[in-house]
Amino acid sequence: MIYDNRGRRKYLTVSEREAFIEATHRLRPKAQTFCLALVYTGARISEILALTPEHIDVEAGVIIIESLKKRRRGVFRAVPVPEQFFRRLVEIHDLHDAQSDPRRRIERIWPWGRTTAWMQIKQTMREIGVGPSQSMPKALRHAFGVGATQKNVPLNIVQKWMGHSRLSTTAIYADAVGDEERLLANRMWIREQVL
Repeated sequence: MIYDNRGRRKYLTVSEREAFIEATHRLRPKAQTFCLALVYTGARISEILALTPEHIDVEAGVIIIESLKKRRRGVFRAVPVPEQFFRRLVEIHDLHDAQSDPRRRIERIWPWGRTTAWMQIKQTMREIGVGPSQSMPKALRHAFGVGATQKNVPLNIVQKWMGHSRLSTTAIYADAVGDEERLLANRMWIREQVL
């Protein structure tokens, strides 16, 4: 659900997401790439923490994520990410060398535990001043889904990128009020004022 049990939004708006991205520029490079990997893939925190150099397809420009919420292991999805972020990821983590080293290619890119990872996200969320219902890693996942649907990415593609089993799960992101819906509502209210 994209709203909590009190009706508060659990995703970042476009401007909050942009503020989060901007705030990552003040983090250490590896913390920045971690936060941006969450932003640009819509993956779960555990899925990003599980990434290894062999899951970065440099030629295709995609991050290959194992869907950890499935009932079985070995279910992967490829998510394209912005080229500028991809180059920074490869550079900061020395992925070309890591991929050619049999030992390093299977080591996790971010060797932290969940607590350290959460702290990176929470610190950045605090810095941009979002509310408690948005101040968590899942808000980045929700923002990815909402942003994709608002940019008219077909739901089946969003479903694939996010690793959902059912399209109905992905469809919740279409419920967010976006710019197009606000414009339609504004047209309705303008007409009402004229009458």
